[in-house]
Amino acid sequence: MSTVIELPVEARLVAAAPRMPSIPAKLRYDRSDPFAVRMTFPAPATLEGVEVCWTFSRELLAAGLHGPEGCGDVRVRPYGYDRTVLEFHAPEGTAIVHVRSGEIRRFLQATSDLVPVGLEHLQLDLDHDLAELMRDAC
Repeated sequence: MSTVIELPVEARLVAAAPRMPSIPAKLRYDRSDPFAVRMTFPAPATLEGVEVCWTFSRELLAAGLHGPEGCGDVRVRPYGYDRTVLEFHAPEGTAIVHVRSGEIRRFLQATSDLVPVGLEHLQLDLDHDLAELMRDAC
């Protein structure tokens, strides 16, 4: 069984330049980092002209489907019947994108099939991670 789930999604930039109102973003989940999801934006859609990846909690993404969530760099909230808003705050500015809620639900279901919610801790090898930290400290 695969340990990684990737789902291409169509993200609509709010107040984007006319050249790219919609961008092909990607949601990614890796069982080795069971609490996190990543959303990646291609280089042409970023101010710096390089691919940008945001990492945030799977729990935040799921909760944001039902109501406003987040108070830091990443915020998620529903928008109308079939859209979800993701806000990404950085020193350079804020990016706001809309994603179809159905795409997010499909992604979250696949992640839950791989690692059920509430059982993420079973994917962690804390003894190995602690040994690595100790090895690097010497």
